[in-house]
Amino acid sequence: MLVVMRREATPAEIEVVKEKIRSLGFMPHEIPGVQRVAIGITGNRTRVNADHFLSLPGVVDAIPVSRPFKLVSREVKAEDTVVRVGRDSIGGRDLAVIAGPCSVESRSQILEVASMLKEMGVKFLRGGAFKPRSSPYSFQGLKLEGLEYLREAAEKTGLHTVTEVKDTETLPAVAAVSDILQVGARNMYNFSLLEKLGELRKPVLLKRGFSATLEELLMSAEYIASKGNYDIILCERGIRTFETSTRNTLDLNAVPMVKKLSHLPIIVDPSHGTGAWDLVVPMALASVVAGADGLMIEVHPHPDAALSDGFQSLRPEKFRILMDRLRELASYVQRGCPEEAGTVVQ
Repeated sequence: MLVVMRREATPAEIEVVKEKIRSLGFMPHEIPGVQRVAIGITGNRTRVNADHFLSLPGVVDAIPVSRPFKLVSREVKAEDTVVRVGRDSIGGRDLAVIAGPCSVESRSQILEVASMLKEMGVKFLRGGAFKPRSSPYSFQGLKLEGLEYLREAAEKTGLHTVTEVKDTETLPAVAAVSDILQVGARNMYNFSLLEKLGELRKPVLLKRGFSATLEELLMSAEYIASKGNYDIILCERGIRTFETSTRNTLDLNAVPMVKKLSHLPIIVDPSHGTGAWDLVVPMALASVVAGADGLMIEVHPHPDAALSDGFQSLRPEKFRILMDRLRELASYVQRGCPEEAGTVVQ
């Protein structure tokens, strides 16, 4: 259920409603809107009686929510959510570009990439320190050492960091370094991890699982929101189908459909979605036309020597071409795009 407050509702009236929800054994979630505040209710197993709230001061309506995912539903919040990360954001008018290598491989590598991305106007640096891999013999990341290199790169460039959270055990170490906590496709169903992320007040980038439906993706987001963390960014990164010519099938249907179902921002990862560097640029552009709020792109200075996913990583010169194309496209879809900064960190 969604309890909708009057425009002129006072903080005291809002608190009365929240206390009423708690007295019924449920959890209130205050959802500010452009014109009015609404309060979502979770924890109920059956429909909540609207009469509990309609007589309370400041309440204008109590509306049942039909979707199984409640807090992330467009029914609960009509306006798009914008996730703030420092002075920057994901969602809203401006396109967000998250870029960097699949894995942090060395100090020199991540500093080189971060400097290059800063020059091109990118605000978000990705790089895996803990790498869940299909094979136990594949490179698993530099772990804590990788986090320290990522921290240094961020401090020297001012970029915001995005790195994957592998499990609840290493979550505190990752959360101490990363500005955005990434949940990989393999962990979309790791509900214990999702709940822990919900208890943190830090943005979460939630990737769609290999075979997950959109409802399952949104239900995973609901796990995070139900614990009080509403700063969630969804990511379409391709799903498994019968097609073998690409690594995955990039489901761009997901972008407008998620926009229809949910208020959360959604970005697209065409690197994992295609698994081929020469397909990344066209699918990135298609993602923006489809309505994506941003892109996640793998960039490596020497893809042939990369310890993971070099075959789908763009070289710096190819990434620069993508950024130029994005700037050309942005005005046609009424979006802003990062401009080149023109400064290089030594």
